[in-house]
Amino acid sequence: MKLATWCAVLLLWACPFGASAQVVAPTADDALYRAFGGQDGLVKLMDDFMRRLLADRRMNPFFKDVNQQQVKDQLVVQICELTGGPCKLKGPGMRQVHDNIDITRADFNALVEVLQQSMDAQGIAFTDQNRLLAKLAPMHREIVNTP
Repeated sequence: MKLATWCAVLLLWACPFGASAQVVAPTADDALYRAFGGQDGLVKLMDDFMRRLLADRRMNPFFKDVNQQQVKDQLVVQICELTGGPCKLKGPGMRQVHDNIDITRADFNALVEVLQQSMDAQGIAFTDQNRLLAKLAPMHREIVNTP
């Protein structure tokens, strides 16, 4: 399994349902944000991602009964911030958000695979995918909570 697969799942489990967003000034290095197509590109990516999550038999149970628009919106803000865009995610931390959801390593890996499919479908360069996934990877410890 690619490092990109392992790291991508982090992003998708990073849906702070009670979080809010704040637009702030762009960072000094927003090259990755621009590589993902800015705000419009992130919205397009997350639209595709949510469709794929719902279609994936492994991921559907986690996402079918949530407010899908809210999850997509929060993911856009989170990725915007992580890639150097002008967004700031506010709200509970990853551990708190995922505490009541049993998430295994296999679940995490499946989510990353789906994210990679979406990034591939959007034509995002593999190096840029890996740069994002490297930023998401540290969240793994706060998300996977079931052996």
